[in-house]
Amino acid sequence: MDAPSVQELGVSLQRFGIVNYAVFVLMLLLSAAIGVYYGFFSGKVTADDYLMGGRTMKIFPVAMSLIASFFSGITLLGTPTEMYLYGSQYIYSGFSVLFMGIFMSVAVLPVLHDLRVTSAYEYLEMRFNKYARLFGSVLFVVGVIFWMPVAIYVPALAFNQVTGVNVHVITPVVCLVCIFYTCVGGLRAVVWADVIQGFAMFGAMILVAVKGTFDVGGADVVWQRNLDSGRIESPNLSVDPLERHTFLVLVVGGLFQWTSTSGINQSMMQRYLCLPTLRHSRIAISIFVAGSLTLIMICCYCGLLIYATYYDCDPLTTKLAAAKDQLLPLMVMRTLGEYAGLPGCFVAGVFSAALSSMSTALNSMSAVVLEDFFKTFRKTPLTERQTNIVMKSVVVIVGSVCVGLVFVVEKMGSVLQMSTSLEAVTGGPGLGIFCMALFLPWVNSTGMLVGGTAGLSVMVWIVLGAQAATATGRITFPTKPLTIEGCTYSFIARNSTTIAQALPESDVFVLFRLSYLWYACLGCSVTLVVALVVSFITGANDISTMDYRLLSPVIRRFLPEQKQQTISTDLILASGYKTVELHVIPKSVNGEDSAGQKSW
Repeated sequence: MDAPSVQELGVSLQRFGIVNYAVFVLMLLLSAAIGVYYGFFSGKVTADDYLMGGRTMKIFPVAMSLIASFFSGITLLGTPTEMYLYGSQYIYSGFSVLFMGIFMSVAVLPVLHDLRVTSAYEYLEMRFNKYARLFGSVLFVVGVIFWMPVAIYVPALAFNQVTGVNVHVITPVVCLVCIFYTCVGGLRAVVWADVIQGFAMFGAMILVAVKGTFDVGGADVVWQRNLDSGRIESPNLSVDPLERHTFLVLVVGGLFQWTSTSGINQSMMQRYLCLPTLRHSRIAISIFVAGSLTLIMICCYCGLLIYATYYDCDPLTTKLAAAKDQLLPLMVMRTLGEYAGLPGCFVAGVFSAALSSMSTALNSMSAVVLEDFFKTFRKTPLTERQTNIVMKSVVVIVGSVCVGLVFVVEKMGSVLQMSTSLEAVTGGPGLGIFCMALFLPWVNSTGMLVGGTAGLSVMVWIVLGAQAATATGRITFPTKPLTIEGCTYSFIARNSTTIAQALPESDVFVLFRLSYLWYACLGCSVTLVVALVVSFITGANDISTMDYRLLSPVIRRFLPEQKQQTISTDLILASGYKTVELHVIPKSVNGEDSAGQKSW
């Protein structure tokens, strides 16, 4: 009997029957129902409710929302692919997650939470001016538009692998559901939908890990096959910045990357600030870090499991998997395909990750556009109806644009490295702006704008140059050993060839060969250095005249005695038409009054 062809095997694995579709549709309906409830049945929804949940949200749902929002399908599918192709070095990035949580809790949240801002970029206006606020907001908007199509595309790949349905058929359907419940329900709908989607995400990955391990013969088999292939690695202690993954870049570079995307970022900051107290926010961050580390470990293990499953017949070489990030869905159909409903659970989990990330980004875009664009530059306050129209229009328009950009993303290769690189274009300079505001009191508004522009320009140049060199084969990343010796189906072997005109990698400009995890660090560093230099040239701030409540508590103890104690009411009132009563109270350097109570 002839061996089946790769096409026949691929079709046989697409056993996504009516029960699986029902499970998938149920997840979409639950998300939509949450939006309907908070939009139409939970009472009157004010702008503060829509964007900040009335600042009365509970710790656990917010923490689950943080996890679900950050772990898009990019992480769920991209991380296992990373382990399968390049080995276990990436797992050491978990240290950077831990350090990010400590940094946010100690150095950042004590400032921003006390200000009770809706948009994190309101803080930049208080520290610098309204142009600084606008600059930070624009960086965020551009970053979201770069990143969101990737987050949408990845789960569509998974759906395509298990069902055969075209990516551009399922993408608009799922995105319409997300746009709907985000548009009508606001932050409360987003957070509670994230809770359901977060459980679906964890459940899907645990299910795959447990059943897949059983099928290959146990965890010891998974470990041994990966150990034999060189995928189990001790920390790479090299200090060469051109190496793709070393312990140094994963921890230090990863710290900058994580902080720019899940710390100093409106999408995540909005959740920290919707909690009633700083203590609540710190607990939420702790849960977020613990949950993130757990999910990273599960995703990494699933990557090792994929190799243990296909250790003697690489599905990328045979084209059983059409794209790198379809490896996990392929394994899911092999291990769970015969059980009605389980593949549906997996696809629902991956799409849950995408929906939570997209809804978070859309809700945050509403906050930024309303607070930082309309309210900042409009002379008269918006009416309640106008505010409602602006918030919901942003969700619909931005969501629709990002769906269209999926056509571009599918041409751009492996998603984990690509998305991290694109995020760093705006994330690095954005992190630099907040760091100079919090930790460098000498920096003035001119220095901030020049530094931010310089950082953004450098990152656009480096990231686009690196992506172009990678796309043309001038930069390559050697993978761990892969073989097709044990394949039991027929296929047409395709040898990967290098473009004839391609230059040797050593001829590529050195900064283009920099590890992608250094991008956020480099963008932040360029922004800070240029801002400091320009500020001293144009006249650095007199530190003693600043209000120390705008600076991180980490540096307050090192600063001289203050000459003035209040922030201009114009700066506070300009951004949100808020009625604020200020009391001038003698302050100590750490920002406490004579009774030891914080006042704002």
